[in-house]
Amino acid sequence: MYLTTMNTHTPSARDIIGPSPLIAIENEAPPKLIVDPPLPEPLAQGRVFIQYRTENLRVLPVFGKGALDVSPRIGHIHITVDDAPWHFVNASGETIILVGLEPGLHKVLIELADPTHKVITSETVKFTLPDPKKSS
Repeated sequence: MYLTTMNTHTPSARDIIGPSPLIAIENEAPPKLIVDPPLPEPLAQGRVFIQYRTENLRVLPVFGKGALDVSPRIGHIHITVDDAPWHFVNASGETIILVGLEPGLHKVLIELADPTHKVITSETVKFTLPDPKKSS
């Protein structure tokens, strides 16, 4: 077996991506949801790109009661735009992209949910979409 010494200035894979998804974690820490404001460049062009990340939960397209026992923990997000009576589900873990919104003030509710759609935590992002007619 070969052992390598890591450069102390280079973060390990575990430092960046977290524990291996191949080994169960005992006493998992509570999940966290971290949401950034929309990226300014696309927003100026009328498109909303919202980056987010999770801690202590992997976003995957796995649903149902049986998935509650998976470790490390898995889940997905619910996205509600402007207090709509409905939301959509995203299990990609990728940047949220919204297009076709009217210029003006908007808010997006992003909920971290378990595989049975029970909401664990949430964040709300508020932003103003510029009117492209007024910026010309």
